[in-house]
Amino acid sequence: MKYIFEIVGVSPVLQFFQHQEKNLKKTQSLGLEYVVTHKCTLDSFIKSVEPVPLKWGWDQDEVVSSVIEFWMNNSDSIHYWKARLGDAGSNNLLVARVADIKALRAEFDSLLG
Repeated sequence: MKYIFEIVGVSPVLQFFQHQEKNLKKTQSLGLEYVVTHKCTLDSFIKSVEPVPLKWGWDQDEVVSSVIEFWMNNSDSIHYWKARLGDAGSNNLLVARVADIKALRAEFDSLLG
């Protein structure tokens, strides 16, 4: 199975948790998870994705590899989001998405109707 990891934005802590709670009430697509961290570091993102494979039955090594691959190939994006997180202040989180490619495609298809 192929996984994708990408940073999607900065969010106030409360707003992110309200979003997550709302999504728990809906039927979620299998294989799409949003993770957060207070720091924009490779280690913090690896820690944030560690529980995800257990939840979805994914291969943990492949999920972690997707985070590392993103980190190695997107330095401009990482610097951008690190700066935005710094600008936003300490009551904010950096949000990333990790997904099974097929589930992400299905999510986008459902959004486009």
